[in-house]
Amino acid sequence: MSEFATPRAVFQRIIDGVTARRPEGLPELYAEDTVVVHPFAEPPSRLEGREALRRHFAQLETLPIEMEARNVVVHQTADPEVIIAEFEYEGRNTDTGRPFVIPNIFVMRVRDGRIVESRDYAHHRAFQEAMA
Repeated sequence: MSEFATPRAVFQRIIDGVTARRPEGLPELYAEDTVVVHPFAEPPSRLEGREALRRHFAQLETLPIEMEARNVVVHQTADPEVIIAEFEYEGRNTDTGRPFVIPNIFVMRVRDGRIVESRDYAHHRAFQEAMA
């Protein structure tokens, strides 16, 4: 993990794995007792622990999507463990051909190369509409 120890590098590994739809290594980027919240999900969700993230990311393989991350901006904070990442997932539903753009902001705390907490502010409704 040392080669991916910085918060910026860990974030990049997350979006690379998500856009490539390769979930197998993603849970290992999170601490065993990580907490990830999705405040804008309907209803809001809270994932606790690496195994919850493993189940969450496993869904990637079944989604009918192609996507990439664009307009990525990573902000350093006064706390060296915390970054704020702004970006969009742009893609299309491979079943319907419908294009989508999903804006995101992640506030992540990375300690010893693993995400210990994250607040992921994604436009969940846009994603649900893209899957319809």
